[in-house]
Amino acid sequence: MSRLPLHALPGFIAAARTGNLSRAADSLHLTVSALSHQIKALELRLNRTLFVRGARGITLTEDGRRLLERIGPHYDGIESALRPYAARHDDILTVSVTPSMTSAWLVPRLGRFLASHPELELSVLSDSALVDFARDTHIDVALRIGNGEWPGLQVELLMDEWLVPVASPELIDRHGGLPTPESLREWPLLGDPDDEWNHWFAHHGLAPVKRYVATFNDSEAQNRAARDGVGVGLGRLTRARLMLASGQLVALMAEPVKASYAHYLVYPSRSSSHRGMQVFRDWLHQQVRADVRSFAKLPLPKS
Repeated sequence: MSRLPLHALPGFIAAARTGNLSRAADSLHLTVSALSHQIKALELRLNRTLFVRGARGITLTEDGRRLLERIGPHYDGIESALRPYAARHDDILTVSVTPSMTSAWLVPRLGRFLASHPELELSVLSDSALVDFARDTHIDVALRIGNGEWPGLQVELLMDEWLVPVASPELIDRHGGLPTPESLREWPLLGDPDDEWNHWFAHHGLAPVKRYVATFNDSEAQNRAARDGVGVGLGRLTRARLMLASGQLVALMAEPVKASYAHYLVYPSRSSSHRGMQVFRDWLHQQVRADVRSFAKLPLPKS
């Protein structure tokens, strides 16, 4: 009896799950012709038709469906077991960052970092979802915002976050100058993605407002809306700093309020020895120290 063409099983599974030979071939870095030959060889060896070819793709036959049910879970288990042993390259670093921190904080600094470290290839994944490092083994490190509690991971505090209401110069002119915390309640406020307005008003001994003129689920979008005069945003100094320094936004209060969360560097223990991650980590801490010093130079109103 000839040996089973086991090399064809990944192609069969990919084709069965996508229902499309082109997408399955791309996922395996094969040509469509090579994948078709693999599947044909498997069908001949099993003496079963596994797919019905049609104008809109391929469909599993009953035999094909039974084969997928039997081998699919085993294939997934083998793939999962092998993930921790994937080849690691110390000159390739994959970083997960929230979208607002990517555009407002990380990207403006990346040019200098990459120019200083041409040996590194950096992949930035902009995503708000928490990383499952056990599953997503290609991700080496994440920049995250929270309370610092991520069990089973290495967690380093980068910096605290500070909140200050911000608005465009035009909006301030329309309201006749800077407000007090009490009078700010009568201004058009932009809903905060993290509900930090409640925290800010409570800090000043005030009840939360009942209505916002518009609400955004991303702080960078909120900053842009404030810049364009839509309303008052609750600016994070880490992300509003450049707009404040350029005068696009104006801080409405003299004293920023510490947020209920902070910024952290989060990574699994396997990344501790990653040379690229070590370089990136040291650079991040340098950037943070420079940022904290720059906060003292921001144009804030006098108390």
